[in-house]
Amino acid sequence: MKRIIFSLLTAAICNTSSLFAQQTEKTITIQTNGQEAVIDLPEGMITTTDSLYLDWISKHYINPAENCTMTTQNPEVSDSIYMDRLQRIPAIIEMPYNDIIRKFIDMYSTRLRQKVSFMLSANNLYMPIFEEALDLYDLPLELKYLPVIESALNPAATSSQGAVGLWQFMLRTGQVYGLKVNSLVDERRDPVKSTRAAARYLKDLYDIYQDWNLVLAAYNCGPGTINKAIRRAGGEKDFWKIYNFLPKETRGYVPAFVAANYIMTYYCEHYISPMEMNMPESTDTVHINRSLNLNQVAEVCKVDIDQLRALNPEFKKDIIPGNEKPYALRLPTQIMSYFIDHEDSIYNYKPEVFQTRRSTVAVSNTTKGKNSEKAVYHRIRNGETLGSIAAKYGVSVNQLRRLNGIKGSNIRAGKSLRIR
Repeated sequence: MKRIIFSLLTAAICNTSSLFAQQTEKTITIQTNGQEAVIDLPEGMITTTDSLYLDWISKHYINPAENCTMTTQNPEVSDSIYMDRLQRIPAIIEMPYNDIIRKFIDMYSTRLRQKVSFMLSANNLYMPIFEEALDLYDLPLELKYLPVIESALNPAATSSQGAVGLWQFMLRTGQVYGLKVNSLVDERRDPVKSTRAAARYLKDLYDIYQDWNLVLAAYNCGPGTINKAIRRAGGEKDFWKIYNFLPKETRGYVPAFVAANYIMTYYCEHYISPMEMNMPESTDTVHINRSLNLNQVAEVCKVDIDQLRALNPEFKKDIIPGNEKPYALRLPTQIMSYFIDHEDSIYNYKPEVFQTRRSTVAVSNTTKGKNSEKAVYHRIRNGETLGSIAAKYGVSVNQLRRLNGIKGSNIRAGKSLRIR
């Protein structure tokens, strides 16, 4: 079923966001034309999954798969073999070979090989989503590996620049492509919605450049930066010819994309084995048109709250604001009928704990401190002045004027004067 798109994999990722905060090296040194150049690594290459992997093993979520032999040693591969393998990848986007691309392949196949094993496991879950959207918009299917370098297939990934989700949308770009973001909802984290948005964005970029390498570069640094690099390069529209006019991270972006396609295709040849996981057989959705907290669903339906959060990553605070507009809640298929049968009970479960936002409030008529005293009034007698009345009650003349709206000093006998 097409609905088999989320799993406990996402749960483990979302629950270990702190682990993704651990950083590895952020730059790489490249030899080009006999000179050293330092370029920034894509976001998806600078986070580590080592602790995440161990956490999964301890929870029995994943196990090493048996279809490839997993070792810690990477075999020696000649340049000619790399070139041959890249050319055999069935792709519209060119997969060339040079020393820069080899450097990125070596990174994936050596110190990032455990991350590759992890991503190959996630690959089985997210690739159907990516492929369906790319096919819908008639885009090259090899773009499905773009989130590998963007987010390491982590739907909860957040970059230092504020980009979020599998496809690392910035706030404004996400909004342009229909991804809603507010205090409760961030659709950049939703795999299905963000993938559709990314496909539309990539298609728009291709309409501008008609060159997929430039599209990839523009996806990373924005069309304005690419246009500036093209002008500085004398109008050249080849990524490798405008290479030295690009930002440091963008210089490594296209090589990293080629390397990601390579390693996700030829991982077995490098003795990397995908992880294997246990996931829900299927999921389904139900529309929510009232405010609902995921904890209410978890406690009534006896579902692990972390799994619910994984299936519904767009709800940042566990709150589904269904009273604003209907939202789809994704649930394991086996509890869907239970949810429907007990829907009213779920909405009404512990509202004092999970539905604490008030729609109306009463304003108290009592105040504390000096203002809690009852107002004191004085009936003015003949011959009394503001000064004499103020002295009698131990207050100032200005206070009497302010409380009674008096500008001068004239007062009339028989009238009431507020003292405090």
